Amino acid sequence: MALYEHVFLARQDLSQAQVDALAAAATEIVEANEGKVLKTETWGLKSLAYKIERNRKAHFVMLNIDAPGSVVAELERQTRINEDVIRYMTIRVDEHEDGPSVMMRKNERERKRRENREERD
Repeated sequence: MALYEHVFLARQDLSQAQVDALAAAATEIVEANEGKVLKTETWGLKSLAYKIERNRKAHFVMLNIDAPGSVVAELERQTRINEDVIRYMTIRVDEHEDGPSVMMRKNERERKRRENREERD
C-alpha cells in the first residue's frame, strides 16, 4: 500500500466538533475501504492568504493515510461533494514524519515565544 498525506480546509463558521466529525468521516471512508489512517492532526483555525468562497479563515486538518490509490480516489470524491470543505489536497509521500508535523512544531515554538515574552514583561 502507498502512503499519503491528505489535508483539507473546512469553512470558518464550523465549530471544532463539526471539524472533528469531518475528520472522523474521512477516517471512516478510508477504513471502510481497507486503508488505515495512521495519524490525524487538527491545525486549528488559521487565516488564509486570500479569500476562498468568501472565507478569510479556515480550519486545517491533516490525515496520514496508508491505503491503495482507489481508497484515495474515493476519499477525494467524498470530500469534493462535502459543502463544508472548501479546499483539499492529497499527496503521495515516501514515508510519514515521526512525531508532530511541521505545522504542529511551529505552533509549539510560537507558544513558547509568547510565554517567554510574557515572563520578561
